[in-house]
Amino acid sequence: MDLNKVVNRHFPDTEQNYTSRDTILYALGVGFGSKPLDAGHIDYLFEERLKASPTYANVLGHPGMWARDPDYGIDWKKLLHAEQRLEMHAPLPPEGRIRASHHIMGVRDMGERGAMLHQRKQVTDAQSGQAIATVTNTLMLRGDGGCGDWGEVPADLAKLPDSAPDSAVEVQATEIQPLIYRLSGDLNPLHIDPDVAKVAGFPRPILHGLSTKGMAGYALLKQFCGMDPTRFGAMAVRFSRPVLPGDRIRFEFWGSGPGTVRFRAVVPNRDDLMVLDRCTAEIK
Repeated sequence: MDLNKVVNRHFPDTEQNYTSRDTILYALGVGFGSKPLDAGHIDYLFEERLKASPTYANVLGHPGMWARDPDYGIDWKKLLHAEQRLEMHAPLPPEGRIRASHHIMGVRDMGERGAMLHQRKQVTDAQSGQAIATVTNTLMLRGDGGCGDWGEVPADLAKLPDSAPDSAVEVQATEIQPLIYRLSGDLNPLHIDPDVAKVAGFPRPILHGLSTKGMAGYALLKQFCGMDPTRFGAMAVRFSRPVLPGDRIRFEFWGSGPGTVRFRAVVPNRDDLMVLDRCTAEIK
């Protein structure tokens, strides 16, 4: 990786129109269709009374798969999504036009393990200028260790409590979920092409990390917010292992809200494999 070129990359602002159809498609890709007769779910799926999941802000205004550009020298086939943080400043409208600004915050060289690249996105309403969300995206560049450090990075996510969780919610990841979710903008072939998945060391295409995070957002809305997106303040997750299509995910929570809730996600059908770790949410 050419560190100098990466950290000095200029990201033009991205603007994106999104419709109620886009908002519904995203909701279907993160678990809101699991109970289609439930009124709380229908609110995220029916254009006549539509709400937008706060985690949709993670996807909007995406700068594209810029790491694939050979000019930066990133071994993109070994790239993994490591962490994602989201802070909501205002509810996301169910349709509209947003503007997103992007910059590289910092890079941390992990030696033989690779490098951690932290990228920040600010999402605003394109017409009013209202701040909607701040998104911090952390990529693990497994093939790019030895590049050196640069810039500032967010504080480490804290370890979870040693006590047993206070509550849990299970959500099913369907076999076709990555095929639906990719239509919300993340076209990384790792999630659809078996050959690319094998090169990356996986037995089959894996679910997008941000789809798993969207499922966590759904679980938080269901468990603590009465499916009201205005009560969702922030969340941060560490992607510890990939989810496979067909996995059933159990989200385990410490705390009851409002305030801080800690959580993790495990896959019972794979020996309680932990797929999200050191997670935090702020509930209003």
